[in-house]
Amino acid sequence: MGGVEDDEPPSKRVKVSSGEVRSFSGSLSLSEPVNSFLGDSMARPLAFEGGEEMVGSKQVIKKVEFVRIITKALYSLGFDRSGALLEEESGIPLHSSVVNLFRQQVLDGNWDDSVATLHKIGTLDETTIKSASFLILEQKFIELLGKEKVMDALKTLRTEIAPLSVNKNRLHELSSCLVSPSQCKLLGVSSQDTFSSESRFKLLEKLQKVLPPTVLIPEKRLENLVEQALNVQREACYFHNSLDSALSLYADHHCGRDVIPSRTLQVLQAHRDEVWFLQFSHNGKYLASSSNDGSVIIWEVNENRVSLKRTLNGHQKPVFTISWSPDDSQVLTCGMEEIVRRWDVSSGECLHVYEKASLGLISCGWLPDGKRVFSGLSDKSICMWDLDGKELECWKGQRTLKISDMAITDDGRIISMCRETAILLLDREAKIERLIEEDQTITSFSLSRDNKFLLVNLLNQEIHLWSIEDDDPKLVSTYKGHKRTRFVIRSCFGGSQQAFIASGSEDSLVYIWHRGTGELLEALPGHSGAVNCVSWNPANPHMLASASDDRTIRIWGLNSVNLKRNDTYSNSNGVIHHCNGGT
Repeated sequence: MGGVEDDEPPSKRVKVSSGEVRSFSGSLSLSEPVNSFLGDSMARPLAFEGGEEMVGSKQVIKKVEFVRIITKALYSLGFDRSGALLEEESGIPLHSSVVNLFRQQVLDGNWDDSVATLHKIGTLDETTIKSASFLILEQKFIELLGKEKVMDALKTLRTEIAPLSVNKNRLHELSSCLVSPSQCKLLGVSSQDTFSSESRFKLLEKLQKVLPPTVLIPEKRLENLVEQALNVQREACYFHNSLDSALSLYADHHCGRDVIPSRTLQVLQAHRDEVWFLQFSHNGKYLASSSNDGSVIIWEVNENRVSLKRTLNGHQKPVFTISWSPDDSQVLTCGMEEIVRRWDVSSGECLHVYEKASLGLISCGWLPDGKRVFSGLSDKSICMWDLDGKELECWKGQRTLKISDMAITDDGRIISMCRETAILLLDREAKIERLIEEDQTITSFSLSRDNKFLLVNLLNQEIHLWSIEDDDPKLVSTYKGHKRTRFVIRSCFGGSQQAFIASGSEDSLVYIWHRGTGELLEALPGHSGAVNCVSWNPANPHMLASASDDRTIRIWGLNSVNLKRNDTYSNSNGVIHHCNGGT
C-alpha cells in the first residue's frame, strides 16, 4: 500500500523543491537534497568506510562526523549547493543511501515502504524501530482519515499500529478520532493539512528525535556545539561582565578587571537631603530614588547617561523604599511608617494611596501579576490590596517581626523577616514555612532575579548569600570588608548573570565582590557620606548606581568610557555633574 513502483528509478522519485522545504520546515532544516551527492549517491561507495580519520590539534575529532555536521549546518543555513558540493568533494555523504531512501519515502507518503526500509538501516534496535514505525503509521492513519477512508484507517489502527504495543495512551486517542472528529482537533489533527508537505516534515522532525544521531544528525548540531564552547569560555572568565552579544567566534573570550564599573560617570544632585534608596527598573530604562526629604525622583537612562525625568512629591515623611511594577509603567513608594503611593511613571500622577487606619506602612511591593500590591505594617502584619485599594487580605503570622524588607517570588512565595535573626519563606498555598536563621541581627535583604538566592545584610558587617531553591536553605557564601555600625545598608546582585555583589558602606565607599569566590574586587571612593543603597542596572552590566547621605547619587561605569565633558557640577535643580572619578 502506497509503495514505490519497483521499476521507478530512484532519481525520478518526486521531490519537494528546496524552496518549498524551507518554507514548511521552520526550524527543521530539510532543504538538503534527499539524494545527497550531486551525482547518483546511491551507486557510490561510502568514502569513509574503514578506518577512523581524526582531525584537530588534539586528534580527538572524527573527520567523518565533523564533515557531516558542517554539511548539515550548510543545509540548515540554506546553502544547498555548498552543502551538496561539500558532500561531493569530501566523499562523505550527509546520509547513507538507505537513509536517503527512507527520508524520501516519508516525504512521498510511501508509508509501507518507509517502514520496510527502516528495518534495513541496520544500526537500530527493536525498540527504536517500533517507536519510529508507530510515528510513521500514525501519520498514515491520520492521512487516511483526512481522505475519509475510515475503514482503511481502522484497518491500519488494528493490524499495523496496535500490534506494535507502543504508546497505548496515544493509541486510545487515535481510536477516539474514528468516532469523534472533534477529538481529532483536540489532538492537533486537522483534516485540511493531514497530508500536506508540512505535516510530513513535522513527521521527519519527530523521527529525528527517535532515531540515533548517527542516522539523522540532530538539527542545529553545529550551532549547539559552538554555543557550548562559548558557554564554557564565559563560565571560565573570572571577571565576565559583558553582554552575550559581545562574545565572538574569532577569538577566545576573556574579560579583564576593567569591565567592572569603577569610574564615576555622573553625580546626580537633585535631592535636598540624604538619599536613602534607589532602584533601576526591570528594563533598565529608568532609575527611581527616594530621600529623607520626602521626595522621589524618576531618572531616565540613555546608554551611559542619566537625566532627571520627573520629581514625585506627596509624602510627608522620608521615603524608605520603592518598588517597580512588573511592566515598569508604575512605581510604588513607601514613606517611613506612613502610606504607600502608586504613581504613573510617564505622567507623574499619583494613581492611588494605600493606607491602614492608625497604622503605618513600612514596606511595599507588587505581586507577579501586577494587579495586586502588598505592604508590611507597623503592627507586624502584612496586607494585600487590588490596584483600586480594595483590601484583599491582611494577616499576622505567629512569628512576624515588625515588617521592613519584604519580597514575593515569581511563584508567589512571601519572604519577610520574622525575627531579628530569621527570615521566613512562606508558601501560603502549600502551607509550607521555611526559615533562614542567622546568628546576627538581619538589617536588610534582597532577592536575586532568578528567585533562587537571597542576599542578607547582617549587623556584624557581613553579607551572606543563601540558596533558597531547595526545601532546605543553604548558606553559599560570605562577603566582608564594608562598614556598618548605625544605619541600614543595602546590597544587591549585579553584572552579567548577576555574577557580582555590590554594597553600600558607612565609610563612604562602594564595595564590589565576586559572587562565586567572595573576593573583594573594588572599594570605590567618591561619596563623602555613608552609602545607603546600591543598584546595578539589569539591562546594562556596566552601570551601577549608589545613593548616599551626602545627598548625591553616583552613576558608575567603565574606566574606558570616553567622557565628552569633565568637571561640570550640578545644583539642586537636577543639573548633572560629569566627572572623571574621585570626589
